Amino acid sequence: MQPFPDDEDTVGTDPAASGGWAGSGDDSVGAHPTPTLTRLADEGTAFDNAFATAPWTLPSHASFFTGTYPSEHGTHGNHTYLDDDLRTLPEAFADAGYQTIGVSNNTWITEEFGFDRGFEDLRKGWQYIQSDADMGAVVRGEDLREKLIATRNRLFDGNPLVNAANILYSEVFQPAGDDGSNRSTDWIDDWLGSRTDDRPFFLFCNFIEPHVEYDPPREYAERFLPEGASYEEATAVRQDPRAYDCEDYDISDREFAMLRGLYRAELAYVDHQLGQLREALVAHDEWEDTLLVVCGDHGEHIGEHGFFGHQYNLYDTLLNVPLVFHGGPFTDGGRRNELVQLLDLPATLLETAGIDDPELREQWSSRSLHPGSSDDARDAVFAEYVAPQPSIDRLEARFGDIPDRVRQYDRRLRAIRTPEYKYVRGDDGFERLHHVRTDPFERTDVSDEEPETVRRLRRRIEEQFEPLADAGIVEEVEMRDGTKERLADLGYL
Repeated sequence: MQPFPDDEDTVGTDPAASGGWAGSGDDSVGAHPTPTLTRLADEGTAFDNAFATAPWTLPSHASFFTGTYPSEHGTHGNHTYLDDDLRTLPEAFADAGYQTIGVSNNTWITEEFGFDRGFEDLRKGWQYIQSDADMGAVVRGEDLREKLIATRNRLFDGNPLVNAANILYSEVFQPAGDDGSNRSTDWIDDWLGSRTDDRPFFLFCNFIEPHVEYDPPREYAERFLPEGASYEEATAVRQDPRAYDCEDYDISDREFAMLRGLYRAELAYVDHQLGQLREALVAHDEWEDTLLVVCGDHGEHIGEHGFFGHQYNLYDTLLNVPLVFHGGPFTDGGRRNELVQLLDLPATLLETAGIDDPELREQWSSRSLHPGSSDDARDAVFAEYVAPQPSIDRLEARFGDIPDRVRQYDRRLRAIRTPEYKYVRGDDGFERLHHVRTDPFERTDVSDEEPETVRRLRRRIEEQFEPLADAGIVEEVEMRDGTKERLADLGYL
């Protein structure tokens, strides 16, 4: 399924008893990285034209947690917190009597940024023992000396015994090439087997392996690397998207080919974890009663359009994401080609579970994808990039003089996509138009040739967003040092 997801999320609900998750699949050597997801799509319903509302984790998750666009929820690069006055999907399920569990492997999706609301338990997948103290500085040490210094500086930040256990796990026992998904899968398996709560449950999990840095297990990487490339050569390629954007270093075509191979291997590894989750649900007699949703929160550039990572633009490479439903009314639903958005998840899940939540419904722009829904189909989808992340000031602080092409990304972008056209407009006057039926990779700007189409789509964007409250420039939430280091490791800072 192209384009591939970056972070991959699974959302499970079980109106009958308890809820869940994912698929299985054949992990035999080959060029196809996602047999589990393909099997789920074949057995359930796949949405081929699903779009995120933003090209990176924080605003995209905020949208499908609340059913709102970035202009509405106001969570973006200059305001990195999901405001308390917004109703969330986990809150709706919790108030409807569900046990609500979250497992996050992405530092953005934590209580620090407001994503814990509605969850009885929101676990941090990168920690062996749940703790507010993050030992990420130890993990990122380049050599033994750096690791020892980081241990000395951080060990007593909170409970030293808990910190020591987390360091031991990350440095000795964490599986090679895994960034939390294996342990998350094991934890969910154990939780399913040990729970005695008779309530149905809502379960959310974010896997982060398909994300910089791409470091899949060797056995997965070797399936997808280009001919003649070794695992050692591929993993030695520098992976620093912001430095690449700022022309601090270059990546050759061959190196990009190796990075794409590593990325596909990361997808294959996560796909295997989805299979393990499906097996756990089957083993604990939950599978038949489970509604499963698998989606990517955004895509990834690995050389496309001259970018590395997922910032500063609204190309479909970043917005067109996988979306698969399995179970209940979505069984044997085939492939659906209508335009849909990730922010349609709240309306869809609540209708499927038979839950009415007036507070959430009042705020959302969500439309149900339930096969029996009376909601109108979309004739267009929208996306926003409210503020650069990281900011241009941060790039200048790190790199000094930055290229003019990067400086021009200090702008706000909005996009509309119809079945035929994609139009993007910036608050600096930037605009481009693509005829996506003949130019699906958005390489040719036809705005000069079709001025009437530009005017029509510009009006649609203004009608959609101008009445909304402006997501203004607000000071960022102060992050803990450990959070900053982990986000920098993921290419965000």
